[in-house]
Amino acid sequence: MSDMKEQHVIDASGKRLGRVATEVATILMGKHKADAVKNTVAPVEVKVEHVSKLLIDEKKRNEKEYTHYTGHPGGLRKISMQKLIEKKGFSEVFKKAVYGMLPSNRLRSQRMKNLIVTE
Repeated sequence: MSDMKEQHVIDASGKRLGRVATEVATILMGKHKADAVKNTVAPVEVKVEHVSKLLIDEKKRNEKEYTHYTGHPGGLRKISMQKLIEKKGFSEVFKKAVYGMLPSNRLRSQRMKNLIVTE
């Protein structure tokens, strides 16, 4: 039973970014089941298809910024959503949205491994 992962396939075409990301994060945490446990990774695998057809407003594409700090003085880096889409594609934006909705603990990276995103 340990190798059997529950498969979920979600079609993202024509849906809002946040709505789909919330649905995926809920499934990855295992909250869709009655026997959900917070301290383990749920045995699920979520495949999200047609991420490039998500509905994202033009204003959000231009004004939403992702930031990270390099660790050096003056090393705060900012990139807009539009530039991130051009550079790495819609899948990276979607993964960042789901990553931000998962609890920030040691299980987050393990849960993200159960997410498969296709453009």
